[in-house]
Amino acid sequence: MPVATACADIECLLESAYRADPEARELALALWRETGNVAGVGAEEVLDGGFRGVIQLVPQLPVKRYRKHLSWLRESSRALDHFFSALFPGDVRPSFRFRALEFRFVRSVNKHRPSAYALGWAVSYNVLGSLNVSEKSVRETLFHELFHANDEAHGNWSSAALRADYEVILRKCGPHPSVSCLTPYAPNDTMVRGGTFYAFQPNNGDTVHEYGAELAVRYFKEQSEMLAAGKLTRRAFKCGPAENGRAWQALVGEFFRGRDLVPPC
Repeated sequence: MPVATACADIECLLESAYRADPEARELALALWRETGNVAGVGAEEVLDGGFRGVIQLVPQLPVKRYRKHLSWLRESSRALDHFFSALFPGDVRPSFRFRALEFRFVRSVNKHRPSAYALGWAVSYNVLGSLNVSEKSVRETLFHELFHANDEAHGNWSSAALRADYEVILRKCGPHPSVSCLTPYAPNDTMVRGGTFYAFQPNNGDTVHEYGAELAVRYFKEQSEMLAAGKLTRRAFKCGPAENGRAWQALVGEFFRGRDLVPPC
């Protein structure tokens, strides 16, 4: 983030960085004041993106034509605040951090991947990411990335807690699993173009982590539906195959204090 050397606090840094775009400046300041989240820029880097190939990222402040991403991120952060306040009233809090984060805005060169990735409590956000096309999509992507950060903070929890059932699913569906075989086990509907469900996409690091993150997004979706309407529009994930129920129970217990508004199967 370009800053004035005389700054001694976050608000001064934000005002300096966004001085060329007053609308973006107000959004960045509001994000900071409301949630403790700071919107800056990431470093220039080249990533080994696995199935995505080699990816070049450059810093990109979310101003002018990219300002909408800052707006979507602010609205998403506010939505998460509302979600957790409604789901955990009073003094009860989830074991899931969702505030006081660093957002590092970047732009990919000649690609539209990745949409975002987390490193500790910093989330890099690609203004050209293929998933970053609406506030709703950004909200779900943010929840996915927040799971990765919390997963790491919980000692790489998904690797130990979810792996056994995850590997059972892969064995059931074979070395080249079809989408139809994986469908009952997929926590979320995010698909890789030309591939499969993101939760099961090969050559994407240790894929059990992505399964865990997509499971967390499903939790967010189902609890949001229950809060809004008191019922789900489709079958509860936990009510599918036995592997689903075990994974769901483990996730809810580890990160969300056992809070599940979805009725028993």
